Amino acid sequence: MKDNMDLSIQELDFSFEKRKIIEDIELNVKEGEFVGIIGPNGSGKSTILKNVYRSLEPEKGTVFLNGEELGKISYKEMARKLGVVGQENYVPFDFKVEDIVAMGRSPHKKLFDTDTNEDKKIVMDSLKKIGMEDTAKRSYQHLSGGEKQRVIIARALAQQTKFLILDEPTNHLDIGYQLSTFDLIKRLGVTVLAAIHDLNIAAMYCDRIYVLKDGKMIANGKPEKILTAELIWKVYGVKTDIMIHPKTGKINITYLPECIVQEHEQQVRDTHKGEADE
Repeated sequence: MKDNMDLSIQELDFSFEKRKIIEDIELNVKEGEFVGIIGPNGSGKSTILKNVYRSLEPEKGTVFLNGEELGKISYKEMARKLGVVGQENYVPFDFKVEDIVAMGRSPHKKLFDTDTNEDKKIVMDSLKKIGMEDTAKRSYQHLSGGEKQRVIIARALAQQTKFLILDEPTNHLDIGYQLSTFDLIKRLGVTVLAAIHDLNIAAMYCDRIYVLKDGKMIANGKPEKILTAELIWKVYGVKTDIMIHPKTGKINITYLPECIVQEHEQQVRDTHKGEADE
C-alpha cells in the first residue's frame, strides 16, 4: 500500500452528556492539501479534530488514514503518522524547552532509547524554524502563552510526520507570528487539517474549507467559492464586505460592525436631505 496521507472522516457523531456535539460529519483531505474547518465558537471544530487524533472516542463513524482505520492502530504508530498541535498544552512538570520539543521524537524510539545526535539536530532545527532556538535551555513554564504555543508547534515539527492536525494553533500569537507560523506550515508541503478561527487566515492559506454550524457541516469548497457575505451572515451573523486583494489574489474580508454601518447610513441620509433642502 502506498504510504500517502489521505484522510477520510465518515458519518462521525459525538455526544456529551446526551447532547449531540457533532453529527454526521463527512470530511476528506487529500495528500498535500491544506484543509481548514471554520465555524463559530462551540460549533464543534475542536471536537472533530479530537475524534480524529483519538483524544475523544466517537459515538458513531470512522476515521481512515490512507484507507487504514485510525482507531485500530496503536497510539505510538498513530503518532508516527500524525502530528498534533492542540489548544490545551498544559505541562504538569518543569521541563526545558528542548526537552518538550524532544518529546516529538518519542514515536520513533524504543522504550529505553536515548536521544541521538540526529535527534538533537532535529530538535534544534525545529526550534530554529519557529524562531525559538535561543530558548532551548529555558524553562517551559516561564514562557509566555504565545511562546509556549510556538514550542508545541516545534514539538510537532520534530515528529517529522507528513500530516499535521492543528487546532487553532495561532490563537495565542500576535499577527506577525500568526503569519510566519502559517507561512512555515505551508512551506513544509505536508498535509494539513486545521481548525481556524480567523477567516482571513483561512482564506489565505487553505486549499479547501469546511464550514461548521451547530455541529453540522453546511458547506465546503475552495475559499473563493464559499466565503460569501451571505454564508458569513448565515453562520456568524456578521455583515461583511468581501474582495479579492490585488497583491495576494486571495479573498479579503472586512467586517462591518452594526453601529458603524448604521452611522454611515445615517450620514448618507443626512447628506441626501441636505442636498434636497438646497
